[in-house]
Amino acid sequence: MKICLVCSSGGHFRQLYCLKEFWKRHTRLWVTFKKPDTQTLLSQDDHYWAYSPTNRNIKNLFRNAFLAFKILKREKPDLILTTGAGIAVPFVYTAKLFGIKTVYVESLTRVDDLSLTGKLIYPVVDHLLVQWPELAGKFKKASFKGQVL
Repeated sequence: MKICLVCSSGGHFRQLYCLKEFWKRHTRLWVTFKKPDTQTLLSQDDHYWAYSPTNRNIKNLFRNAFLAFKILKREKPDLILTTGAGIAVPFVYTAKLFGIKTVYVESLTRVDDLSLTGKLIYPVVDHLLVQWPELAGKFKKASFKGQVL
């Protein structure tokens, strides 16, 4: 299976990187922001640098949507696995255009409700993994399998 791992830098990257036991046995590529930690940890993996900031930045939303289209068309992954944040939105919606399965892992900090990213992609995401059992009961697509960190 070929997986496209999509996330913002910082905590979102850390959570997705902590899922290494799952993704390390698959062909993979990363889409994240170019930061010192991502440059170091991804030096041996295929990766693409996304445009940031994504918060309230319409220009970068369009740039990342174009990037998503270009990457997904070229790479043809079987799965998008994302922990958010804003970079997840154009990739999940573009993945739907290509018939690519999507999984979103909601942030550990979200106990009572979905993040803005979670709310924006909920209509089209195939699977939503939450890190608190209380949150799993609130959304039909949500399931709790444990915490990442």
